[in-house]
Amino acid sequence: MKSIPFRVIISSLLFSFLFLVLSSSSCKKTKEPYPEPPIASPIAKGADISWLTEMESTGRKFYNSSGTEQDCIQILKNLGMNAVRLRVWVNPAGGWNGAADVVAKAVRAKNLGMKIMIDFHYSDSWADPGQQTKPAAWASQDFATLKNSVYNHTYDVLTSLKNNGVTPEWVQVGNETNDGMLWPDGKASTNMANFAALVNKGYDAVKAVDANIKVIVHISNGHDNSLFRWIFDGLKNNGGKWDVIGMSLYPEVSNWSTMNSQCLSNINDVIARYDKPVMITEVGMSWDQASVCQSFIADLINKVKSVANNKGLGVFYWEPQSYNSWKGYTKGAFDNSGKPTVALSAFN
Repeated sequence: MKSIPFRVIISSLLFSFLFLVLSSSSCKKTKEPYPEPPIASPIAKGADISWLTEMESTGRKFYNSSGTEQDCIQILKNLGMNAVRLRVWVNPAGGWNGAADVVAKAVRAKNLGMKIMIDFHYSDSWADPGQQTKPAAWASQDFATLKNSVYNHTYDVLTSLKNNGVTPEWVQVGNETNDGMLWPDGKASTNMANFAALVNKGYDAVKAVDANIKVIVHISNGHDNSLFRWIFDGLKNNGGKWDVIGMSLYPEVSNWSTMNSQCLSNINDVIARYDKPVMITEVGMSWDQASVCQSFIADLINKVKSVANNKGLGVFYWEPQSYNSWKGYTKGAFDNSGKPTVALSAFN
C-alpha cells in the first residue's frame, strides 16, 4: 500500500480541527440563550420603634449582644433589619408620637440607611380594633370637615418629613382598622362608604406629597381571611383606594405554626382577590419565649418570601426594643438588661 505523505496528514488534521471549531462557534451563535432567572426583591425586615425616644428620655439604655451600649436603631440594623415603622398621633399628651417626635426618629433612621413606614392612627392616642377615637380637635366636626382634617394632617406630617429629607417608602392610613376608623363617622360596620371616603382622603394626601409612596390599609388578625374579605370587599365596593394590604399577627407559643399557615393562606387569597401585595406590619410574642419567637419569625419571613411575584413585601416586629415591662408591655424582644434576645436573629 502506498504511504501517504506526512504533510498531507498534517493538512487533513488541521482542516478537521478548523471545521470543528467553526461548527461549534456557529452552533453557539444560533443556540437560544437560557432565560434569566427572576430576581427576587429583598423584603423589608423591620421594627416599629415608636416608643424609642420616650424610653431614651427616661434614661433607658440599649446594648448589643456583647453588652456594649449602642444606639438602638444601629443595634437593630446590625441584626439584619432594614426598615423602621413610626406611629403618628395628632395632638398627643407629652408630644410623644406627635409630628416633631416622628420627624426626629425618622431622620435618625434615614441617616442609618433604613427605609421608613409611617403609621397614621388619626387619634390623639391608641387606635386599634377596640378603639378608634377621634382627635379632640376633630370631635365636633361634620363629615366633610373631618375628611379635610384627615387630608391636611396626613399632608402636613409627610411634608414636614420631606422638608427634613425623609420620604417614607410606605404610609398606613389608619391603624388596625378592623371596623373602620374615626368612630362613629367612619365605623365600617355602620357606614362602609364613610370609611372608604376617609381612606381615600388619606390616600390622596399621601400621593400629593409623593406619588411613589405606597399606601397601606392595615387590619389585625392576619390569620382571619373572612375579616379581610369583609373589609377589603367593602372598600372595593365603595371606591376605596390602597396599594398594599397590611396585617398584624400575634400568635401564642402553642399555636404560632397553625397561625402562620393560616396567615399564608390569607395572604395568597387577598393577593389573588385584590391584586395587591401584602405587608406584615406587626408581629410579637412574649419576650421570655425567645427561642420559640425566633422560630415563629423565621418561618413567617420564609412564608412571606415564598409569595409569588414578589408580592410578599416584608415583616415588622412591634416595639422589639421595649424591655423590663415598659408601660406594661411584655411582647418585646430585648431582655431585662436591655440586650436583644435570640428572637431577633431570625431577621438576619
